[in-house]
Amino acid sequence: MAIETPYITADGIVEIYMDDLFKGIVLIDRLNPPHGTALPGGFMDIGETIENCLKREMSEEVGLEVEIEQLLGLYSDPSRDPRFHTMSAVYICKAFAMPQAGDDAKSTRVVALADLDKESFVFDHGQIITDYLAFKGL
Repeated sequence: MAIETPYITADGIVEIYMDDLFKGIVLIDRLNPPHGTALPGGFMDIGETIENCLKREMSEEVGLEVEIEQLLGLYSDPSRDPRFHTMSAVYICKAFAMPQAGDDAKSTRVVALADLDKESFVFDHGQIITDYLAFKGL
C-alpha cells in the first residue's frame, strides 16, 4: 500500500548583509510554472534534514551559503501550491554575498523591506512575507 503525503519543501527568507549593512531579502523570478515572484526554496530529498534541504536549495537556486537564524513557521494550506499539496518550512537566514540565479530561478534580486509591498507573489509567499514583517515588528 502506497502512503500519500504532502510534498515537503524548505523556503528561505534570505537577509543579505554587505559591509555589515542590511540590504534586503532575496526574491526570485521562477523559471518553471507557476511563473512569478517567489522566495527561493525547493523540495526535500529522501535522507535529508529540512535544514540541509534549505542550505542545498539556497546554494543551488541563488548561489548563497546561508546561516540559518530561525524557523519562521510551517505553511501547509492544501491550496498553497496549485500543482499539489505541499508543506513548507520557512526559515529566516543570513547571507553575506549577492545572489546569482541558478537551478529553478530565471533571475534573482535583493529587495528592500520597504519595497516588498510592490511585489506580486506566487503561492502563499505574500502571506509569508506579511508574517515575516510582523515578526520583525514592521
